[in-house]
Amino acid sequence: MDSQLGPGPRRILVTGGSGLIGKAIEHVVIKEGDKVDGEEWIFLSSKDANLLDVVQTRAVFEKHRPTHVIHLAAKVGGLYLHMRDNLYFLRDNLRINDNVLQMAHELGVTKVVSCLSSCIFPDKTSYPIDETMIHNGPPHDSNFCYSHAKRMIDVQNRAYFQQYGRRYTAVILANVFGPHDNFNIENGHVLSALINKTYKAKKEGTALNVWGSGNPQRQFTYSLDIGRLILWALREYDEIDPIILSVGEQDEVTIKEAVEMIVESLDFKGEILFDTSMSDGQMKKTASNAKLRRYVPDFVFTPLKEAIQRTCEWFVENYDSART
Repeated sequence: MDSQLGPGPRRILVTGGSGLIGKAIEHVVIKEGDKVDGEEWIFLSSKDANLLDVVQTRAVFEKHRPTHVIHLAAKVGGLYLHMRDNLYFLRDNLRINDNVLQMAHELGVTKVVSCLSSCIFPDKTSYPIDETMIHNGPPHDSNFCYSHAKRMIDVQNRAYFQQYGRRYTAVILANVFGPHDNFNIENGHVLSALINKTYKAKKEGTALNVWGSGNPQRQFTYSLDIGRLILWALREYDEIDPIILSVGEQDEVTIKEAVEMIVESLDFKGEILFDTSMSDGQMKKTASNAKLRRYVPDFVFTPLKEAIQRTCEWFVENYDSART
């Protein structure tokens, strides 16, 4: 992959470097060797700096003096945690994002690629959703604060470009999962929480209790695929406007179908129950990856069944150290 990062040495700072996407990027860069000569990679975790604190954010940027930033750090959680703590997701993410983008500007960072979620899109909309529709209406009530905080990154990127000519952009992700995810049953994202729940039900010989009807549809994307695409965005994608990084509409599955793949991967033989007293959240949020396909028509995503199998294997092998 040819690089358009510019001449000279490049120090690439990854915030949220110990999380799901950060670990995927690290895997692609270190283990798969997708590294351009002259690149130095710094993966930050919350132990290195509290990005809610502007003083700590400035200190870590001054320490490493990055030329490029991949901004992944965020306060995140599953559906039910968002519903309970909406305000905190708004305030914390606004502060994190403002601190990172402003420090990047003040220290002359050439390019920032921030990470958005597909939940930023309007709740009442037509499908498939594309990048032009982000601000066309309010997001779903279940996580409206997190969604608005993430939308503001797009607004800030445009403002930094208008005011200072900064080339800061964002990628939009949909239901990413894989090794190093948060597998916590209450606070993790749906697929990884279900992997943990299925594993525990198998160990304990109990039924698998799935929250909700199983009918919502989602596009699940493997984290290592996203790692590769974020590197492409850093090196090649030159727009300020965001871009959706996701499997296509044809790859959308129901939660029930995903559960069946997890059950098969973990060889779970017990009963599966769907608890319809629990909220389903949005029934669908189908995103178009047509813009991505115009840029990288030949990119091959890992098939969902294979990606679930790999993630289940990683979870079982790393159960004692995984985030559960």
